[in-house]
Amino acid sequence: MQATQDKRKDLAGPGIGDYRELEKILPTDYHSLLSPKETQRALYASKAYIEEHLCKELNLMMVQVPLIVEAESGVNDMLDRDGSRTPIQFHISNDRDKHPVEAQVVQAATKWKRMALKQFGLVAGEGICTDMRAVRKDYFLDHDHSAYVDQWDWERAIRAEDRNLDYLKDTVRRIWKVLTGAERHLHKMFPALKDPRYPPLPEEIHFIHAEEILDMFPDLPRKQRETRLVQKYPAVFIIGIGWPLKDGFPHEMRAADYDDWITEVRSPKGVTTHGLNGDILVWNPVTKRRHELMSGGVRVNAETLRQQLTMSGQLDFLKFPYHQGILNGDIPLSIGGGIGQSRTQMLLLHKAHLGEVSVTVWPKILKEICAKRDIVVLE
Repeated sequence: MQATQDKRKDLAGPGIGDYRELEKILPTDYHSLLSPKETQRALYASKAYIEEHLCKELNLMMVQVPLIVEAESGVNDMLDRDGSRTPIQFHISNDRDKHPVEAQVVQAATKWKRMALKQFGLVAGEGICTDMRAVRKDYFLDHDHSAYVDQWDWERAIRAEDRNLDYLKDTVRRIWKVLTGAERHLHKMFPALKDPRYPPLPEEIHFIHAEEILDMFPDLPRKQRETRLVQKYPAVFIIGIGWPLKDGFPHEMRAADYDDWITEVRSPKGVTTHGLNGDILVWNPVTKRRHELMSGGVRVNAETLRQQLTMSGQLDFLKFPYHQGILNGDIPLSIGGGIGQSRTQMLLLHKAHLGEVSVTVWPKILKEICAKRDIVVLE
């Protein structure tokens, strides 16, 4: 009974949820390997490298991306399908309220990117990358979650025959090649980062389905399963996030209208599973915890959009222009994802807290905990 309750509480998303727990897990012997000045130089060096090489590997071009969208467009990202994380919405009283706009701050550019593929006239094999900024007001603010979100949100047009696991895995391997290359690039520029306490990222990423992880650790809730997994495989891509597993719970809740988590696929062992999406997770040797870098996958087509919205009880979403565009075939089939910028930089620079690589708001209690641990949070 307790295991079931723990699993249910674990579905809504990542995070710790308690500052007493956070105080226990933050390192007690931490000291930044780079000075504040060197850190800023390293941040922009990593950003430039990743953007350039991500675009080369996936044939993407950098484009502008919105910070705010119209509420009625349905293009904002709800993150989960349980309605637990909602966007900031506000009224723009344009022209003395004669022509007002109801607007929302984006939580991610997931849906907008797919529509942008058509807007920019891109065809299969071409894509976009954005320097995306967002606000997620419903996160618990800990060492690797903040209300301010920065991502390399990318999207690539594909053919119908590309909607398979092999294509997904090839794309993930290309992304992983960029991230390991960025690490080597930073080590050349900043030799202090080559610290024996922090081994380099593995050259290969391990693929595993969420159902297989459940088989390995059937009694553990998701975050604990992930932690045990990355202790064994320091870099993994977990496939099939959103589909209910054999214990009745999805590995994690996932929105029903972008990633395809319902399509049947066959594992290398010949087992029928579901999902053409997943997350990149690594072992973080500084925090000694699981560390998520990317979420994404093959996007829904007209058939799987209907199926997933039926499962989630959200068929009313089909009225929105984005959803109509998928149903009518007006926007391209695609694969896409969001790579956390600060998350990735925190890992590559061996930082203990997101606040060391990005400037945002943190509660007083968290800043006090960090100060005790020699963690300098930017303000």
